Amino acid sequence: MSGHPRKGRPVAFAPITPESVQPDPVLGLKFTIEARHGGTVLIDMTGLVPRPLAIAFAGALRRSAALGGPIGAASVIKQYVNAYRLFFAWLGDDALNVAGVSDLRAVHIDGFASALEQRGMGAIHRHITVGKIINTLRAIEADRPDRIASDLHERLRYTLATSAGRSTPRDAYSPFVARALRDAARTDVEAMFRRLGADDRTDEGDPVIASARADVEAIIARQGFIVADQPALKSLYFMRMRRALPISTLIDDLHGRHHLLARDLPALLVLLTLDTGLEPECLKTLTVDCLTNPHAGTVELRYLKRRARGAEHKSMHVRDGGGGTPGGLIRRLIEVTATARTHLNDDRIWVYHNAGGLRAGIRHPTERIDAWVAQNDIVDDDGKPLHLLLSRLRKTHKALWYTKTEGHIARFAVGHSREVAARHYADLPSLRPLHETAVADAFRAAVAAAMPTVLPPTAEQALRKAPDQAEPLMPLATVGPLLDGEQDVWLAACAGFHNSPFAEAGSPCAQPFWGCLDCPNAVITARKLPAILAFLVFVEEQRLSLPATDWAAKFGRVHARITAQVVPAFSDAVIADARRQMESERLYLPPEARA
Repeated sequence: MSGHPRKGRPVAFAPITPESVQPDPVLGLKFTIEARHGGTVLIDMTGLVPRPLAIAFAGALRRSAALGGPIGAASVIKQYVNAYRLFFAWLGDDALNVAGVSDLRAVHIDGFASALEQRGMGAIHRHITVGKIINTLRAIEADRPDRIASDLHERLRYTLATSAGRSTPRDAYSPFVARALRDAARTDVEAMFRRLGADDRTDEGDPVIASARADVEAIIARQGFIVADQPALKSLYFMRMRRALPISTLIDDLHGRHHLLARDLPALLVLLTLDTGLEPECLKTLTVDCLTNPHAGTVELRYLKRRARGAEHKSMHVRDGGGGTPGGLIRRLIEVTATARTHLNDDRIWVYHNAGGLRAGIRHPTERIDAWVAQNDIVDDDGKPLHLLLSRLRKTHKALWYTKTEGHIARFAVGHSREVAARHYADLPSLRPLHETAVADAFRAAVAAAMPTVLPPTAEQALRKAPDQAEPLMPLATVGPLLDGEQDVWLAACAGFHNSPFAEAGSPCAQPFWGCLDCPNAVITARKLPAILAFLVFVEEQRLSLPATDWAAKFGRVHARITAQVVPAFSDAVIADARRQMESERLYLPPEARA
């Protein structure tokens, strides 16, 4: 080479041919969708007519359930298909002129909503059902805007013109039910851990059966499980049957020494939900790396909440230590499921044996939960068999924590805003007695704060001997003058005439004279009883001349104060002496009493 640069050539690019628009691959109405959560869903919309509209809906559903789409759960996909069936059935009865998407109008959406209302569907359920149709049409419009009519385009801006209202929150279980559930779950979980790895002693002393059992367990250790038709298991089964040994639960007994069983799940779910307050759907998705950052007796529990769009990955701090803590229980659960997890190559902690094989994840444990409740004979507050809902256990955890924090919303609102915590987890029917008690206590405290100080003769003598007991009601120097009558007003002695709670500090009290009976500055001794009794006579006379509502507004409270709180504080002898004094002295009332 000469070392001199060669003359370059212009860069040439191959011509770009635009790709032709590919038609929607969903041409049929029966296909499968691999949901991001919940597995594969078989979609069968072959019974929906008109077919062109059904194909458009099917394509929109597939795109919405694809990666990055708004639909991620298999259960939600099924809900969409059910809503489609309702909508197409209505179209077949009341909108026969609709053949495709371009034939749909706003009146069809409103007509479908009205039909659902006439069928008795509730407002919230109606909003959800119509919303799925609206969402599908929005997806179709995003893909092909030219197929949507102008009035339908405007109608897709909202779901329904009426409000969905507020849902009725699920109530918590009572502390009685919660204690029964916790005790039963803890007992079963402890028995489960004792069972794992324990030796079977039912065939002890019979080497033939012991050898056959060893062959079966070798297969379980090698492949994770054994099916009922394998010769080794059949041989062990008939050997035990001929010797009258238990055989009804043989498969569960064999696998239960190595893995969790499906019957173990209810107790674990109940105990973890009551201890952590985690949502059941979040609890079911826990993985082996859910525990992190242990510190000072707590550990961070990480979980996935699919409903929290944009903030699905969440965490909470739970107690950590022995098996009696949530962190210790989850850690031990991860350890005992490690072997089964290697056979399934799955990172979920819920790995167990059921129906002839190993399973990962929890789908619909309703039947197992009902069986577990019946097995433990758990009843509700009325003594009837309990119908257990896992979602109510979360409310139960929150209600117990609310009671423990005494309703302190800053400590109670963990994982939620204060508004959500108060609306969804504090405003529960089971907590209503607690709230009513708190309101009653507040009223009693308010009444006590406005109550005058009543001093029967014995208390008055004790105060004269130890005047320092009057603090902080009044300074020590004013105790003597007050008890001697130097600070008397009409119905009481006043400990602060220029420091009234009803006027600015330093100004004289402007209340009517019977306002002393609602003032914490008032001190009532036996010396004021004749005036109080005279006023009581006047008040009862006014009942005869005033309308009942006017009398109650003016004198009802002060009448109750005298008859229920002041007079009962004195003995009958003191009251009788005050009445004689009242009659002999002919006490007069201030003019304002008749104003």
